[in-house]
Formats: sequence, structure tokens, C-alpha cells
Amino acid sequence: MTENPHPSQPTPAPGPPPGPQPEPLRLFGTTWLNHDNGYTLRRIGASVGSLAAAVAGCLLLRFAYQGLQIADVGGIVGTLIIVMFAICSAIAFRKTWEGFTARPTDPARDQSLRSLKTIGFVGSLLAYFFRSLTEAPGEKLHRQEYETALTQYNRRRGTRTGNPAARKKSPKRK
Repeated sequence: MTENPHPSQPTPAPGPPPGPQPEPLRLFGTTWLNHDNGYTLRRIGASVGSLAAAVAGCLLLRFAYQGLQIADVGGIVGTLIIVMFAICSAIAFRKTWEGFTARPTDPARDQSLRSLKTIGFVGSLLAYFFRSLTEAPGEKLHRQEYETALTQYNRRRGTRTGNPAARKKSPKRK
């Protein structure tokens, strides 16, 4: 450790560096920024985990459907259940996929689709699986936002030329 050269002044506490900070992603933290600290292993884990969860969800839905067949509820109910899960999964896939590339424009509408996305959980898991094959889900969106914030920060910092109080005053004209 180095000593403080000015003991009368407190040592500044180490904090975050100045400027915008990258937003952490679920399961990835901020490793998406530089693709370090096990980023590739995390992507592989996310792919395998989401695919395994989707398969387990399909098996669960199959057992539920077999329960309906055993209960002999009729062909129309079984067909409606299959169609409902297929439509909900397709909508959940699409909305999840869109969420990786853009922020929702209407949060209230996104909130109202929450139950539909829950019913179509298999679609959401498949969207997560397919996106994690190429990048961390949401990485592209977060990278664009971070780079925009960094560019704006650097532009603001670049216009400053130092401490204005330390500038020499120009002589007054008479």
C-alpha cells in the first residue's frame, strides 16, 4: 500500500470510474462487454439450460394432456388446449425475441401480456435458447445503449478544456 502524500486530505475511496457504466445482464453480469470472465461458458450454459427447461416444459405439458385424455373430457377440449398453448408459445417467442433488440414502447401493454407469456413459457425459453447461440440475450441492445451513452459522455467531456477558474483572465480593454 502507498501512503497518502497529503495526510491532511482524506484518501479518495475507490469507486466506479467516471462515465457511463454497462448495465448487467441476467446470468452474464457485465461480462458481455469484453467477452471475458467465462462469457463463452455462460453462453453455453444458458443455451443448454434454456433448451433443457423447454424440453422439460414440453414433457410437463404432455403429461397434462395425457391427464385430459384419461379424464375423457372430449376431443374439442384437447384440441383447444393444444391450440391455446401453441398460440401463446408463438406470441411469447415473438415478444421475448423483440425484447432482446428493443425496449418496450408501451410498458402497460407489455405488462398485460405477462400472463400470456407465462402460459407460453416454452416459446420464451426457445427464444432464449436461439439468441444465446449467437450472443448473450439482450447483449446487442445493451451494447448499443452503452456505446451511445459513452459517445455522449465523451462528447461532453471533450468540449471542456480544463478548470475555468484556473484560466488566466485576459487584460481588460479600456
